[in-house]
Amino acid sequence: MNKTGIKPFSCTYSPNLAQLLWKLKCTLAISTYQAGKVIFICPAAENRLTQLPRNFRKPMGIAVSGRKMAIATKSKVMVFANANKIANRYPAKPNTYDALYLPRATYYCGNLDVHDLWWGKEHLYAINTRFSCLSVVTDNFNFEPIWKPNFITELRPTDRCHLNGLTMIDGEPTYVSALGKSNEKEGWRATKLTGGIVVNIKTNEIVADGLPMPHSPRYYDGKLYILLSATGQLACIDTENNSYEVVTQLNGFARGMTKYDKYLFIGLSKVRKKNKPFSDMPIAPKALNAGVVVVDMETKKVVGQISYLSSVEEIYDVQVLPNIMRPNIVHPENDIHELAIDTPFAKFWRKPMKK
Repeated sequence: MNKTGIKPFSCTYSPNLAQLLWKLKCTLAISTYQAGKVIFICPAAENRLTQLPRNFRKPMGIAVSGRKMAIATKSKVMVFANANKIANRYPAKPNTYDALYLPRATYYCGNLDVHDLWWGKEHLYAINTRFSCLSVVTDNFNFEPIWKPNFITELRPTDRCHLNGLTMIDGEPTYVSALGKSNEKEGWRATKLTGGIVVNIKTNEIVADGLPMPHSPRYYDGKLYILLSATGQLACIDTENNSYEVVTQLNGFARGMTKYDKYLFIGLSKVRKKNKPFSDMPIAPKALNAGVVVVDMETKKVVGQISYLSSVEEIYDVQVLPNIMRPNIVHPENDIHELAIDTPFAKFWRKPMKK
């Protein structure tokens, strides 16, 4: 417990959030680089949630596609695959899990400050914030750049525009977000509250500008949505007229978003008063807790939420794991994964070798 007597990762949540996840038969996966965790939020019953926090070094973007999951960390991108057929026989806790993400590959990309990750038709795409470009994750190099904003003259590790968000259309990277149109080292900071942009990487056209710290562009049902973090707003962008409409006001630094069924699951972060670069944001006085809110896209209203009372102050990404109620993930440093055999023709656990 901490000094206030609150247990680590203590939280409150609306009863309907547990009901919703139970009804949808899904689990939330969130990343919190500040706490150094990837956390699974699972429906343990119709009225109760359970959590599974796992250690990762500065986890940021999470990409989910089928049985695969990729996690961007401080200097690596780690790839896991769900060995669900042997999950319930997990040696350390049998008859507990219905999904088990085992390590399959680790890419040593260096400190690129990778933000959003997406699986595409051909590649695992990464927003390379430090080098202001879109990259593909590769085992040939630290990264392979495939696109940069046309106002970035050269690729240097100077975080010129704070490129952060990516969304795909039909498996192809299409829109990105950045906190400024700058070609200078950390030049985005000078106009961080009013200089945000969204760019169509197919045409290099800036389809929205003057945005208050945009993050997590997402393309749903033929519309482009964005989180305006500095004002805590969910907005819909009109790409033809360089404008946007606020969909919902949220009480937090909004970042990390995914859609499942008719619901948007959105991460909210706390704004610390001592964090001078961000304490002047309009949302700062209301951003008192980190958590996840659920927005019903039919009513445009918040219909559920979870708020952390301890440990978690900043959330980066939010993903949904469909048809999974109680997953586990095994870090490569946990040797138990060496006992797992998951192949197309055989799936079992080996017995530990006697010492």
